[in-house]
Amino acid sequence: MTRPQDPRQAFRAGAADFAPIIAGVIPFGAIAGIAAVEAGLSVSQAIGMSLIVLAGASQLATIELLGQNAALVTVVFTAWVINARFVMYSASLASYARPLTKRQRALMAYLLTDQAYAFSINRYTMRSETPRVRYAYYLGVGTTLWLVWQLSTAAGAVLGAFVPESLSLDFAIPLVFIALLVPSLRDRSDVWAAATAAVLAVVALGLPYNLSLVSAAVTGVAVGVWHARAAAR
Repeated sequence: MTRPQDPRQAFRAGAADFAPIIAGVIPFGAIAGIAAVEAGLSVSQAIGMSLIVLAGASQLATIELLGQNAALVTVVFTAWVINARFVMYSASLASYARPLTKRQRALMAYLLTDQAYAFSINRYTMRSETPRVRYAYYLGVGTTLWLVWQLSTAAGAVLGAFVPESLSLDFAIPLVFIALLVPSLRDRSDVWAAATAAVLAVVALGLPYNLSLVSAAVTGVAVGVWHARAAAR
């Protein structure tokens, strides 16, 4: 199959690859919007938070803390801890982003999400393409996600009061991440990393400030690297 070298084709390919999980992102965003209004934020504040933070897990965590009148430093630190995984994502993407301009790298940083990273790194490692084409693909995934997330968050903030309590949307959150995880498990090292992180995230669930997420991610990466090196010997 011919590999598209046209940035416009790559952009459309990114949007198309992301399309199958839109159905899971919509209720996820709606939950964030509903939770923000229930915590006392206005509709405009809920939408503004979504535009600035653009990270579902940390939005939900910080919204819960704001609803409990937690100290601002606690809210900020919690968001930082949950989003610390993006440091690993950006480090993994650094070599692909290096040829781009500072403005392009800044836009990539803003649009960096679990979905944008997962789809992009899978394509980058499997295809040999120009930096311009890679960037276009990343934007295809990232901007599509951004649009869906903002619209669903706004809808949740505006229409949340009309959603019956019996209609639970929480199921969508794990489904979105499972849909990203499974295609990324290409070898045994990946499986070891994912399994280790999953077990540790559950075992360390009681740690404060959601540190279980960071400890699970770091340990999972370490185990995956160890297994890959051991298998190569």
